[in-house]
This record gives sequence, structure tokens and C-alpha cells, in this order.
Amino acid sequence: MARSAAQIFKEARRKQGLTQVEVAEKANIYPNTYALIERGLQNPQFATVKKLARALDLNVDDIPA
Repeated sequence: MARSAAQIFKEARRKQGLTQVEVAEKANIYPNTYALIERGLQNPQFATVKKLARALDLNVDDIPA
């Protein structure tokens, strides 16, 4: 079963020992927005996915749309 973008972001954040606020700051998005994305309650635009991938050292091509 493929992992969702929310799962990928959450796993990467935890692996790096970051808080949701720290990831949001690195990606230059609102912490509440990141929290919603990580819980799968909001689908981010591609520009936001790129910001989060960069902040979490992920390859954007590995994140499902």
C-alpha cells in the first residue's frame, strides 16, 4: 500500500526530530496549515509540496499527488 503525502511528511519530520512548527517555519508556511496537511485534512498545492519537500530534504517526485 502506498503511503500518502501526509504520512511521508510526518515520518520525515519525526525522523529528523523536528516539530510541526519548525517544519512550517523552514517551509515558510503557517504552522496550522502544516498541521492540517500532516493529518491529511488539507491537500497542499504543488508549490507547498515543493516547499515541504525542500524543508524535509525529500525528493518531490517521491511524494504522491
